[in-house]
Amino acid sequence: MDDIVEWVRSDGLTPYPDAVEAMHRRIARIAAGEATECIWLVEHPPIYTAGVSARPYDLTDPNRFPVYKSERGGQYTYHGPGQRVAYPMLDLRRRNRDVRMFVRDIETWIITTLASFNVRGEMREGRVGVWVNRSRPGSAPQEDKIAAIGIRIRQWISFHGLAINVEPDLAHFAGIVPCGISAPDLGVTSLADLGLRISMSEFDDALRDAFERTFDRHTKVRHSSSRFLAS
Repeated sequence: MDDIVEWVRSDGLTPYPDAVEAMHRRIARIAAGEATECIWLVEHPPIYTAGVSARPYDLTDPNRFPVYKSERGGQYTYHGPGQRVAYPMLDLRRRNRDVRMFVRDIETWIITTLASFNVRGEMREGRVGVWVNRSRPGSAPQEDKIAAIGIRIRQWISFHGLAINVEPDLAHFAGIVPCGISAPDLGVTSLADLGLRISMSEFDDALRDAFERTFDRHTKVRHSSSRFLAS
């Protein structure tokens, strides 16, 4: 296949099990050389997902939303309307077979996207994801997570991905210990919580531009009005 990364944006709310099934089909075709790499942009109905490292006691309100076990890395996280979920299905055989570097590139991609809205996202050693320093002079330290990352690699093809809080209901995070982090000085935030009202379309444009700058690849954009990724 040529050096094209296809972008697909699904309208509406995509059920999580159907998204996972669609990703499985696509990465199998990428691995076989039958499909291009792909970035799939979705929003999910309100759900919790449990990564491979999830601890049962971090699900504090199991009856609040549907809970799905996930093969991605990480612990519990929330997905819902107003949160941009991006599933990068990329062929690391053609890039760099270094999973740690790939995760760092994902973090850089998110940070570059946030910078276009004058938000300073930061990495933290030992805490996967992207954080915003909310500390104020004379007050207690406070850092809030604005983006979560949970990747899976199969046959050197990535899937699952990242979730960036654009304008979700942050109260929905109360049913879990997000990513297993319960320290009182660590919370969650969103662009809306930071005072920025940004449309999902505007955010997607910034996300695509930052991807091109981070991964240095040509992209082909396909906007989809369907709920699912075509195989």
